[in-house]
Amino acid sequence: MTPRRFAQVDVFTDQRYLGNPLAVVLDGTGLSTAQLQAFTNWTNLSEATFVLPPTQPEADYAVRIFCPGRELPFAGHPTLGTCHAWLEAGGVPKGQDVVQECGVGLVKIKRDGRRLAFAAPPLRRGGPLDEADLQLISRGLGIARGDILHHAWCDNGPQWRGVMLASAEQVLALQPDAQLLQGLDIGVVGPRGKVGVVGAHAAGDAQFEVRAFFPGNNGLCEDPVTGSLNAAVAQWLIGAGLAPSSYVASQGTVLDRRGRVHLNQDDAGQVWVGGDSVTCISGTVLA
Repeated sequence: MTPRRFAQVDVFTDQRYLGNPLAVVLDGTGLSTAQLQAFTNWTNLSEATFVLPPTQPEADYAVRIFCPGRELPFAGHPTLGTCHAWLEAGGVPKGQDVVQECGVGLVKIKRDGRRLAFAAPPLRRGGPLDEADLQLISRGLGIARGDILHHAWCDNGPQWRGVMLASAEQVLALQPDAQLLQGLDIGVVGPRGKVGVVGAHAAGDAQFEVRAFFPGNNGLCEDPVTGSLNAAVAQWLIGAGLAPSSYVASQGTVLDRRGRVHLNQDDAGQVWVGGDSVTCISGTVLA
């Protein structure tokens, strides 16, 4: 066993213990995939990451991202949390932005004070969902098929299926059926205000409510705050005219969290996904 620098970071929040926690092993060299997966499972968190030397000259570091039971090519809150921990541990980027190497390739991360924002990777799959999927999802969420107003593939590594309901209240009231939705990554979004009118939302610090359901070791899990889903949902909603080019999404409300994801499409059409991160645990771990 080797002592390795370790941090547990709360992501998409500026208040400790109200975001999405992430375990970050700052030196994953020499560990097998089986060891990385076993450590991730042991943390009992939604994800853990392992920093490695980059293999591409443009990258500042490489990272492998794991959730219980599987490795992910990309995920949002691990991207921001790993970058936060790497910078806090003394990492110095080669350029103005941090460049992360992961399963989907190179991901650029901008710094704006304490807040970090990653460039949403291109969708691997978009377009509407199949009707069979929609029937299954509506039954699994306990809603009528007609309650799904809009839908799309939001696959940017994780194979998210995105559905939009009429309101944040509907989203918060969902009680999903774990058996019906087993094996599916489901993202649900609803506006805090009028539907279908860009910019016409209720007052407050967030314009949309988001929930994310995905398979875990013990059945269906709900993620406190999900960067990959919010990235893909923003690409979908902004592109379809269902959201303004800049908005804030709230997530984790039903889990007593206060996640806030800042979405912005720049003049070049690139969607950026931002959020605050705070370190909760810092030290070493034997691995």
